[in-house]
Amino acid sequence: MPAAFDDLWIGQVASIGAGVISDEELAGFCKTYAPTWNPADGVPDALIFTLWSRLETEAALQWPQTKRLAVDALRWSRNPPPGELLRGRMTVMGKDAVGDTKGVVIAQHDMLDEAGRLVFSCLTRSVFQRNPKAPVA
Repeated sequence: MPAAFDDLWIGQVASIGAGVISDEELAGFCKTYAPTWNPADGVPDALIFTLWSRLETEAALQWPQTKRLAVDALRWSRNPPPGELLRGRMTVMGKDAVGDTKGVVIAQHDMLDEAGRLVFSCLTRSVFQRNPKAPVA
């Protein structure tokens, strides 16, 4: 991921990592948070969101992101089986400078299964630091 808001470009795609939800994690999640979910139906939506949230949080620690303003337009496309590798990516959809020190980045986040099919997506708005010497766009 680039170093600052001004280094980002619309259409840029960045990996946010990958993860696997095991049978044991699925069983524990269902027991505690989704007791009526049948694990044979795959990983429930809430657990997919949890994996995305963890991956995005860990990736954002390396970015000049200072604040998450919103997560919306959540969409679940399928419930993969446990044990399947899910990959996360972020695509910059828009950006708007807000003064000399920060800017807002609008991004689409996707979770894809091993075959590259969409599992989950959402839109985010986040504040990123700007390059101190960058010209105002």
